[in-house]
Amino acid sequence: SLKDDKAQISCALFRSNSFGLGFTPENGMLVRARGRVSLYEARGNYQLIADSLVRSGDGLLRAKFELLTNGLAAEGLFDEQQKKPLPAYPTRIAIITSPSGAALRDILNVLQRRWPLAAIRVYGVPVQGDEAAPAIVEALASANRHNWAQVIITGRGGGSLEDLWAFNEETVARAIF
Repeated sequence: SLKDDKAQISCALFRSNSFGLGFTPENGMLVRARGRVSLYEARGNYQLIADSLVRSGDGLLRAKFELLTNGLAAEGLFDEQQKKPLPAYPTRIAIITSPSGAALRDILNVLQRRWPLAAIRVYGVPVQGDEAAPAIVEALASANRHNWAQVIITGRGGGSLEDLWAFNEETVARAIF
């Protein structure tokens, strides 16, 4: 999908048009696309059939992420000496994620197979949208205030950089720290 702050459109770039691009398109990348609009009749959706794709930079979100990461690193938030050691065999694990998402099912599945003795407490939060970052921060604060968990997992499933941006917000990074 091609997106800006106001709209999005599905896009197809066929292999015959992708030779010689010189880059691999990634989520969040700023590009210019040229092509024709067509109707995908099976779903009744319009889409852009791209003839060419030109990289226009790393995109606003990627640049914002790099700026934030560099700033937090300069403050020492990622320094090894700041990290707490993980218990080898935690018996109480908190999970902060969407209560209805695939990420929770995956985490629970792995824990059931690898460490079924652990007690689990789920803090359900939205993982995308404007309300996600504040909810994640509040869930982290609650988990720490309850002082029940030995380990806190903050997780999410797949999605576009834009959809899951809440996990890259400064408030979330500081709450995790």
